Amino acid sequence: MRRVGLGELPKDLVQVRGQFEAWRRQRRVGERIPQALWALAVRLANRHGIKRTSAALGVDYYSLKKQTERAAGKMQASSGPTFVELPAALALGNTVGKRCLLELDRGTGASLRLHLVGYDTTDVATLAHAFWSVR
Repeated sequence: MRRVGLGELPKDLVQVRGQFEAWRRQRRVGERIPQALWALAVRLANRHGIKRTSAALGVDYYSLKKQTERAAGKMQASSGPTFVELPAALALGNTVGKRCLLELDRGTGASLRLHLVGYDTTDVATLAHAFWSVR
């Protein structure tokens, strides 16, 4: 079997590989891989496959597979979307108010895109918090 060189890996795999290498250089003996790094590895495994990702990042194939299955189980066990009502747009004379195009990405494949007109920033914060806290 031919070993894949660094230059042949996709850019996102090379970047996360660097993060794993940096963590390995400063970790203590016996310290487990942080959950943030596992989350990155799972996202890459979903995109590039478990075998390729585990080889590129230097992690155990079966450990990555278990993490990927665990993450998929959490996504399936989700209670569904949460509805957060935002107040109607404020029309001040001829002025429509603030406009914003907002895209939220949970990093698990779920994303939300909104076009807001005349919004209050506290409402946007509430909406973002609700989106990211749904399990």
